[in-house]
Amino acid sequence: QPQQRCLSCKAGIVRCCLYNKLVEIRKTAPTVCPTWPEQALRANILAQISLALNRIWTEWYPSRGYSFNITGSPGVDQAYVSGRTVFAVMEKLTAELFNTYVRRSGDREPYYTEYCDGKTVTCPGMKQWGTVDRAKEGKNALQILRYYYGSRVELVTTNNIASIPSSYPGSPLRRGSTGTNVRIIQRQLSRIAKDYPFFGKPTVNGIFDETTENVVKKFQKQFSLTADGAVGKSTWFKISYIYVSVKDLAELTSEGETADGTQSTGGWPGTTLRRGSTGSNVEQVQFWLSDLAQFDSSLPAVTVDGSYGAATERAVKVFQQKQSLTADGVVGQTTWNALYAAWLEAQSDLGGTAWPGTALRRGSTGMEVRLVQFWLRLAADNYSGLSHVTVDGSYGPATVRAVTAFQNRFSLAADGVTGRSTWNKLKEVALAVANKIVDYGVAPGQFTATVRQGSSGTAVRAVQFYLRRLAAYYSDVPTVTVDGTFGTATTRAVRAWQERAGLTVDGTVGRLTWQSIYDAVQALETSGPVVRVVGLTSPTRTLRPGDSGPEILQLNRLLLFLNQWIPEINFLAGTEPSDTFDSELEIAVRSAQRYFGLAETGEVTPATWTIFRDAALTLLAVTPAAAGPEPGGEWPASALALGSAGPAVLQVQQWLNLIAAVNQGANFVPETGVFDEATQSALESYQLTAGLQPLGVVDADTWESLRLAAQGICRKCRNEEG
Repeated sequence: QPQQRCLSCKAGIVRCCLYNKLVEIRKTAPTVCPTWPEQALRANILAQISLALNRIWTEWYPSRGYSFNITGSPGVDQAYVSGRTVFAVMEKLTAELFNTYVRRSGDREPYYTEYCDGKTVTCPGMKQWGTVDRAKEGKNALQILRYYYGSRVELVTTNNIASIPSSYPGSPLRRGSTGTNVRIIQRQLSRIAKDYPFFGKPTVNGIFDETTENVVKKFQKQFSLTADGAVGKSTWFKISYIYVSVKDLAELTSEGETADGTQSTGGWPGTTLRRGSTGSNVEQVQFWLSDLAQFDSSLPAVTVDGSYGAATERAVKVFQQKQSLTADGVVGQTTWNALYAAWLEAQSDLGGTAWPGTALRRGSTGMEVRLVQFWLRLAADNYSGLSHVTVDGSYGPATVRAVTAFQNRFSLAADGVTGRSTWNKLKEVALAVANKIVDYGVAPGQFTATVRQGSSGTAVRAVQFYLRRLAAYYSDVPTVTVDGTFGTATTRAVRAWQERAGLTVDGTVGRLTWQSIYDAVQALETSGPVVRVVGLTSPTRTLRPGDSGPEILQLNRLLLFLNQWIPEINFLAGTEPSDTFDSELEIAVRSAQRYFGLAETGEVTPATWTIFRDAALTLLAVTPAAAGPEPGGEWPASALALGSAGPAVLQVQQWLNLIAAVNQGANFVPETGVFDEATQSALESYQLTAGLQPLGVVDADTWESLRLAAQGICRKCRNEEG
């Protein structure tokens, strides 16, 4: 297609390369041009990726009886046209972003990022022409996405790249079956029962019992399936279809699938609560009930006082009746889980527990104030000198006094105002108390005892809790279960962290290891997810004409990618990557070898492959916006670690080299835009001299420190020149 036609945006086409596979994306005739501002292009590409992943995650088409996962129809999904021209900027950005998607905080599923051109077609989601205006206003891609989809959306990057699985376990589930798949069906049927209460609710326990069978039979009868009580493939996908429908998981109004994990206040405490019970677990139940009463007038309001009296019992009974549970006024595990799930659903429309953006002070009201008050109550349960407050959503004198006492206890500015620092510390303390990772009077992060394999208790839970957080940022730190038992898995994770942090690798958590783990978690808390590129696996053999297989397909894609920047690499326009080493690929290989000054053998050794791959990664990182060494870059809102690539990495490398130019003890690094071991080593050295934790990850504090250091050097240079 002629370049000018696209420049005039009459074609209404965005062409991109998703993992170097040529595609053409079009939905309801979207109008996207490669001449648009880069941040607008990024926002559009991320929306397109997320929409496709949502279709796959929700099994939208298999649950309707189709054999495919996504269509090529522009009226439904995003069209695919093989062999079309790909503009370099689109290919570059998509190659960088293809494993990043949009998700709402607290949810698991890729968000259904509905979009349209905003001119010829309107929709409640993102307006593509509007993204250009937002980018010109100075918004980055994430800010543009939040403009259209709300402040809860975030960007998530994954290295878990795999073929599309099927959720169906492969054989029918019936009475007597047990395990995770049974639990999945029970959980989905329990949610469906909110809209179809006559089905009844099975207990979510992973055991396919008589109650579960009866619910399945009623479901099957309602939806014209064979009512045999067994969950075969048809019933499995019909349950999935109805579940996705009632929760709007494939809509902008999605209720969201809550992320699994230990970091919540919803873990079943293991003790049944009834009239006469007292303590923080009772407070938790009362808080959920009082919050839900804000949305449902039929629920009686209760006071959060930690005393399970008649009013709490009445409220529990009303809730149980509404949830089709046994209305006995007793909170067992089933009622506890139902309360937590209902509260989460209500919270999904309120932004969760993220910092609200404005300070809360005397006179403030609303749900954020209620959350602060509840956190204060949890803190008061665990720390002397702190007072309980009424959870009423009104920031009055008692709340001011309680906040001031909390601030004094945790060495914050004692002004009685809940700003960002106080909010984050309240949240940290509340999570620590709720997840049982601190004993009475012990502050989060406080070292209490050396623990090692064979140890158990609260100190071990705390180590495991924080290691799980670190595992999300460091791929070489294995994840662990938070169970309070220091077994071999915990030992492996501790040793991995010690090796990374430059500590003695003994698998024992003493004072130094503990402080290193805690400080690293705190530093990374505000840094967002790690952004990495997926590296191509280097072949272990020489690839020759006539060969075939996945390695040849990767070679095809790699050279096709390089061709977008290096026209000397002869690759026929419109060539579709294949897994066969044919004559056309041999011509491309020889031309690439000629360009890079290699022997023109037409064969690709592992060493040749490495040269091609490194060149592709270098080109991936270079953009006009990041070309100059002048500091002033904007924090990308995501951590950078070994394996990251892109303009942000290039900016860090330029800053490191600027610092090295005036500091003989600092090392220069190649400005490739690829976060390699040399960059990591130089970064660790800088962090050490700057008083930062030398962890080799660019978090928000390290980014700001580098920026200010480079800015100071440039200012000094300009003054000397003057």
